[in-house]
Amino acid sequence: MSAVTGAKPVRSEDAFDVDAAVTWLRGHTDPRYAQGLAGRPEVLQFSGGASNLTYLLRFPGLDLVLRRGPSGTKARGAHDMAREHRIQSALAPVFPYVATMVAFCDSPDVMGSDFYVMERLVGTVPRREMPVDLSPEQAGRLCESMLDVLAELHSVDAQACGLDTLGKGEGYVRRQVDGWSARYRQAHTPGQPDFEEVMAWLDEVQPDDVRSGIIHNDYKLDNLVLSPDDPTRIVGLFDWEMATIGDPLMDLGAALAYWVQADDDEDFHAFRRVPTHLPGMLTRDQMVAGYCQRMDVDISPRQALFYQAYGLFRLAVIAQQIYYRYANGQTTNEAYAVFGPAVQILDRRLRRLLD
Repeated sequence: MSAVTGAKPVRSEDAFDVDAAVTWLRGHTDPRYAQGLAGRPEVLQFSGGASNLTYLLRFPGLDLVLRRGPSGTKARGAHDMAREHRIQSALAPVFPYVATMVAFCDSPDVMGSDFYVMERLVGTVPRREMPVDLSPEQAGRLCESMLDVLAELHSVDAQACGLDTLGKGEGYVRRQVDGWSARYRQAHTPGQPDFEEVMAWLDEVQPDDVRSGIIHNDYKLDNLVLSPDDPTRIVGLFDWEMATIGDPLMDLGAALAYWVQADDDEDFHAFRRVPTHLPGMLTRDQMVAGYCQRMDVDISPRQALFYQAYGLFRLAVIAQQIYYRYANGQTTNEAYAVFGPAVQILDRRLRRLLD
């Protein structure tokens, strides 16, 4: 992850038996980690995500990261630790941006749920603001690096690395439109937008799948690790919980949902979570053009609008699923409360985009 950036004391509701986890880890890891696992680790919790739980284990001579799913979740299948571990293990030989996997545990006796441990990716992680100053030229280079890494992922041969069974075959776009619509209706809470007009529009204008490949499904600046020596160079990509086989253009659309550019309205800037507004950052249109050039694909303006609208709606569903947990008392984490207003901002954004 980062050099403790975003890591805080563990919330009481997310605590686990550290001694049990460390004891298990010492008996189930490669011998090369034995010396580093000596002593009792300091345990911190990363606060950047709102889905799976991520912890930093700081041993005296080694930093590791532990991932597990939360309790009381509404979204089915969204917290499959075995799947996350498998994806990253399979990608490691062909995609140099995944963390090295250390161990996977499926015994409920250790923590009550599956978890896996990986090496920490060393570098900086952009959050709402960049951790280091970027010149406009550097900001542009970082955007180009983002496109390079995304295109590299989408060019991985899924069959060759054993991940071709992740998806369900043709019809990915249709399944996403239908699936996210159903998930929103299921997670809806009183007072939130209904998105019925948006769902009808997506259903009407959706294109066929363009191609199929491995997609990350949560590709954004705060899931990237930047080199500590060069903030325009990407050294890591994490949070693989939603990765699958699908149309890569849908992955691009999902990524653009987070892309708040300098000339966007005040409402959308209030929603901004990553520093895509900085001088020199590419616009959404430039990101689309750069991606299509790298992947040698052509899309119409209507297709481009569909992918962006899909990305915004999908983000609204994810935010609503998280807010559902808060609204129904499944978590006391006050950070989840902001996802309700975020859904409303996305509703207004989509209405303006589709007018």
